[in-house]
Amino acid sequence: MSKKHHRPEVPRPAHPARRREPLPWHRPKPRGEDPEAPSMVERILRSPSYIQADQDIDFLNRDDTRGVRLQLDYSKAELLLQQHGIEKTIVVFGSTRIVEPATAEAKVNQLREALAATPEDAEIQRRLFIAERILAKSHYYEVAREFGRLVAESGGGPKDSRLVVMTGGGPGMMEAANRGAHDAGAKTIGLNINLPHEQYPNPYITPELCFRFHYFALRKMHFMLRARALVAFPGGFGTFDELFETLTLVQTRKIHPVPVVLVGEHYWRKAFDIDYLVEEGVIDLEDRELFWYAETAEDIWEGIQCWYENNGESL
Repeated sequence: MSKKHHRPEVPRPAHPARRREPLPWHRPKPRGEDPEAPSMVERILRSPSYIQADQDIDFLNRDDTRGVRLQLDYSKAELLLQQHGIEKTIVVFGSTRIVEPATAEAKVNQLREALAATPEDAEIQRRLFIAERILAKSHYYEVAREFGRLVAESGGGPKDSRLVVMTGGGPGMMEAANRGAHDAGAKTIGLNINLPHEQYPNPYITPELCFRFHYFALRKMHFMLRARALVAFPGGFGTFDELFETLTLVQTRKIHPVPVVLVGEHYWRKAFDIDYLVEEGVIDLEDRELFWYAETAEDIWEGIQCWYENNGESL
């Protein structure tokens, strides 16, 4: 005769959060046991030391926790870029002041009207001259926008996130490049930086791929980690900073060489004289070959592809 199987008496699993009976520390010490206890506990709860470390902004902003902030500044962007499948980027930089042609033209017309009312006003004359120079360069907004579209439509098309446009996230030329990728329905990245004054990212960045950094150094690192090319449109100090840092990293072979394209030969030849630097002996002749000039979106894109073909690599 077979023995009857008896199921063991197993208790029901504990609730993951609630208890039938509270633990002793679930309630503060009652006033009946010590009249001073509630106020003493309240002082403890309000003490900065009691704030959980990862939620204590004052603690995280101390000089001696800078290492933690550096790690967080790097890690958040890195993890999210991986999560979105971003493998390679084309980094685009240029002036935040070079706006689209219609906006630039409206500014010139406004200043011309103001000058007509007060022809001797030297400040309006100066501002008009600058506005006219911006208007003369505003066609590069459309070039950057078209280039962003070309990058977005490469590879497997706009839904292919392996190669995307990355900018500093601001207006002007960076907005144009992000906008071109956005026009094509592709993901596009913006790396903003925390500054003392208010700033806004341009509206064409993919929301989940717009990051704000505390440290310039970590932001620069992310520009270069996945960069397959740097495209520099006419710009000022910020553009110069990224351009010359990239050229230095390639010159010293601190990074694997990448193509560097300067858009707007007339501007760049006046902005810095590369041949003079060679003649003065402060750089070598071969360093002159670390970049080239382009004028159109097609020139930029075809040049980058040609660079990789000449190097026996695939973009």
